[in-house]
Amino acid sequence: MLCKALHKNGERIFITAKLPDYIRVGNDDLIEKYLFLTTSHDGSGSITAAFTPIRIVCNNTLNAAMNNKTNTVRIRHTSNAKQRLEQAHKVMGISDMLSSQMESIFNHWTKIRITDNEVKKLIQSALVPSKEVLKTIQNGREDELSTCFTNMVDNAFEYAMSNPTQLMDTTKGTVFGAYNAITGYFQNVRNYKDEEAKLTSLLMGGTGQIRTQSAFKLCVDFANKGSDALILN
Repeated sequence: MLCKALHKNGERIFITAKLPDYIRVGNDDLIEKYLFLTTSHDGSGSITAAFTPIRIVCNNTLNAAMNNKTNTVRIRHTSNAKQRLEQAHKVMGISDMLSSQMESIFNHWTKIRITDNEVKKLIQSALVPSKEVLKTIQNGREDELSTCFTNMVDNAFEYAMSNPTQLMDTTKGTVFGAYNAITGYFQNVRNYKDEEAKLTSLLMGGTGQIRTQSAFKLCVDFANKGSDALILN
């Protein structure tokens, strides 16, 4: 599928390419595998290719960089067939590696329990916008938090506790569910000015992508350390 006008005047275009097979979590919680590619409309810049898994049941974008490695590759425009083939192999190699790692991690997370209170703290930790806000929470002065931040946390927590996709065997009371609460908030709850703003937030380095990456790291830490990993304890 080809869509234009990510920026004004159609300066950029993007393509989503569905890859074969699925990331399988539990028995029937499937995640489709996509490549998200962007380039300038006139073809003058390089192509950026990012591996972008999407959980089918709720259309959640679960892209994340793991082990300090990126899920993105920049492909130079070249007329050299050998170089093009090498770049394509690099992109597919990253996709295969991340697919395998994510399937292992997500299935592991479905077996790790997390309490409702810990989910709330994890959401706060992932969404906290600054050190000042973090300090305010740590000092127990939550009544001083902005209405915007409080509403964001409350909406994500409500999604975590009540959305039908959060009540499945793979998600209810699990770390995988906690991660999906935050990705689901940005994908399905948060309001955006338009589709371009949503795309930028989720896939082009915007707030949604930054916060869900924080959530991924927090879930990795929680899986290893338990509630000690939550910075708001």
